[in-house]
Amino acid sequence: MSLDFLKPKAPPLIGVDISTSAVKMVELSEAGKGLTVERYVIEPLPKDAVTDGNIANLDVVGEAVKRAWRLMGTRVKNAALALPAAAVITKKITVPAGQSDHELEMQVETEANQYIPFALDEVNLDFQVLGQSPATPDEVEVLIAASRKEKVEDRVAAVEAAGLKALVMDVESFATQAAFELIERQLPSHGAGQTVAVVDIGAAMMHINVLRDGQQVYSREQAFGGNQLTQDIQRKFSLSAEEAEAAKRNGGLPDNYEPEVLQPFMDSLALEISRALQFFFTSTQYNSVDHILLAGGCSVIQGLDEVVASRTQVSTMIANPFLNMTQSSRIKTRQLLLDAPSLLIACGLALRRFDP
Repeated sequence: MSLDFLKPKAPPLIGVDISTSAVKMVELSEAGKGLTVERYVIEPLPKDAVTDGNIANLDVVGEAVKRAWRLMGTRVKNAALALPAAAVITKKITVPAGQSDHELEMQVETEANQYIPFALDEVNLDFQVLGQSPATPDEVEVLIAASRKEKVEDRVAAVEAAGLKALVMDVESFATQAAFELIERQLPSHGAGQTVAVVDIGAAMMHINVLRDGQQVYSREQAFGGNQLTQDIQRKFSLSAEEAEAAKRNGGLPDNYEPEVLQPFMDSLALEISRALQFFFTSTQYNSVDHILLAGGCSVIQGLDEVVASRTQVSTMIANPFLNMTQSSRIKTRQLLLDAPSLLIACGLALRRFDP
């Protein structure tokens, strides 16, 4: 089964992000020069169905994909999926320009053999020509991506179990980058010459992608996420995991929740982000960032952006890739505002249908 990792495709498709906590789907369409959010859905996953980015329970995930797709009410069955960055080895190489596809494939395989720690028949391998090499005009830069076959096959199996067809397999960090291009337009002078840290706070992990002029210059993940807050609520108010998760989302906790649980959690989160930036500064030539973009389910906690801004002294905003899009009548604007930061990857994947 050859799955094109990075190859652009044109038929209508939906972005399907299978994260630790939920299956998220987004469908976009083109309206004149702009884009329209047609539909989206966030379907929660039970605990441990997906762990460390791996599908642990295929049946449960397949069922959730099926429910999500039904709830969406779309007819589109083609899906763009993504693998966690940790499951993919990527490498940039430079090769002589003007090679045929076949020559290029041979060369990519030779290169891949040198740095992939598995036998090539155990991996899905793909490449994309990025363009002319900045250093030498008669060479081109090629991005190679490789992943263990089973990682790819699990995700494909989950959507196929729901009756969908996997057309594109991307990488979560690339999908985030694609969605970021929509957000970049909201920054002063469209983000030109600026260093932006996109901090995606998931249930179990915090992913930091630092982009400069839209290109990734650094990435890191830290084991800290929304589950931490759920556990704090559980402990403080003697609730089950399910009750704590529901209370976190829907409110209804005692008055001392904010000062004694939520505020300390926000402070810890801001400290984690500040630490992540310190790692970035010590391991690269950069010593400042211009903006922090918060994404993921936790980012919509009231006032979190202010806590992060005051701790890091960096202007902080909540990521919303849909800000300049029109919305179909099915979309509830207020709900989309709350959900948008969790939909960064799904939105980036949905954009793949417009690849040239």
